[in-house]
Amino acid sequence: MKCFYFTKDEEEGATLSSRESKVSWVRSLSVASSSASVDTRRSRSELDSDSRDYTDSFEFYEFLTRRRANDLRVFGFYELKLATKGFSRSLMIGEGGFGCVYGGVVGEMEVAVKRLNRHGFQGHKEWINEVNFLGVVKHPNLVKLIGYCAEDDERGMQRLLVYELMRNKSLEDHLLARSRAPLSWTLRLKIAQDAARGLAYLHEEMDFQLIFRDFKPSNILLDEDFNAKLSDFGLARQGPAAGLSHVSTSVVGTVGYAAPEYVQTGRLTAKSDVWSFGVVLYELITGRRVLERNLPRAEQKLLEWVRPYVSDSKKFHFILDPRLEGHDCVKSAQRLALLANKCLAKNPRSRPKMSEVVDTLGNIITDAAAQAEVVPETAKEAVDEKEEDAEEGVDTKEEGREEVESGKPESNNQKWSFDFKEMVSFRNKSIEWRYRQLCYIFSAKRCKFSRSIFSCTWPRKC
Repeated sequence: MKCFYFTKDEEEGATLSSRESKVSWVRSLSVASSSASVDTRRSRSELDSDSRDYTDSFEFYEFLTRRRANDLRVFGFYELKLATKGFSRSLMIGEGGFGCVYGGVVGEMEVAVKRLNRHGFQGHKEWINEVNFLGVVKHPNLVKLIGYCAEDDERGMQRLLVYELMRNKSLEDHLLARSRAPLSWTLRLKIAQDAARGLAYLHEEMDFQLIFRDFKPSNILLDEDFNAKLSDFGLARQGPAAGLSHVSTSVVGTVGYAAPEYVQTGRLTAKSDVWSFGVVLYELITGRRVLERNLPRAEQKLLEWVRPYVSDSKKFHFILDPRLEGHDCVKSAQRLALLANKCLAKNPRSRPKMSEVVDTLGNIITDAAAQAEVVPETAKEAVDEKEEDAEEGVDTKEEGREEVESGKPESNNQKWSFDFKEMVSFRNKSIEWRYRQLCYIFSAKRCKFSRSIFSCTWPRKC
């Protein structure tokens, strides 16, 4: 699912990027990052001083440049070309709106190399954003940027980014690929918690607030141990400055994941990421895309489809991912749906902070783990009881067999006739008992002749 731009000023931004990409790389990364990487697609509300986008401040980018200088490695283009075997399609592990990603080996280190499209300059600003932000942020749940490459040749500027290799690809690959083994419920909860920790770090734990702005399953990558890490910071923006409630900017993101108030007004806050997180929680619960055109019309929009089922505990299991069959996770999934509903609150101020989301997910995971420990013990006790019953059954059969052997052999016809006589006798007794009850009712209420249930005969008019 590719990114979209709601505004119509894309050509202006592309032209500006085109001009400034012709400058030498030293100037491009230092000066252009503070001017060209500024979002030139401005709405009228951005002209007000109160809504100014503070990511364009020179001091902010100087801060990023100082922090970035000693962390990132500068690669040569031919070094990366050799590492990816000439950018072979057999090594391509992903494709996004701004270029392709290839697996490769640099020295003894396995890496993922993102190569931006050379045709046109779409993605130049996003590429600079990645270098700026990922060169600064350090967290276990954010993908690690190892280095970059920017060289001029006869065909233009080569722009590449080098990341740590995430062996298990993205969350989207596992949720939507039916050929893969499905993610267990426990693993889904862990992935949600890891992603929440990454967002909480960006929102609350850094020197400046960073709004991810494009949170979705394809941007949640999984390493060999299925630890989740956020990737693709091309659309990330600095949060509002102190004293301001929001940042006014052009509306970008992915259809279905962008918060409604951001789409309608262009006012960006950290609560926009919280909305996107709520959408992804429902994708984890249902195993469906947020928008699926191949389904019946009533089921195409995920949030509309799940609404009537979430409020009814008896019908909730209808929205669970069918691949979770056999997992005792309905109660846990209901709690996760309640958390998702809080994240999807219409009023952004009513949505929780990501640190609060992390704590709630921790409680859900703890309770799910405790339930998972109780269930095997109960199952074990049931198995033991069955074994005991089976042993007792064997003893009973042995006794019966001894009795049969000591007497005359009993044929199946005789046994059947005996059972039939017992059934008839039991039925007659039941009819007699019902008859006596009926007589008692009549004799107690209306009978003019006798109140004794034994002296009353049927049929007698009372």
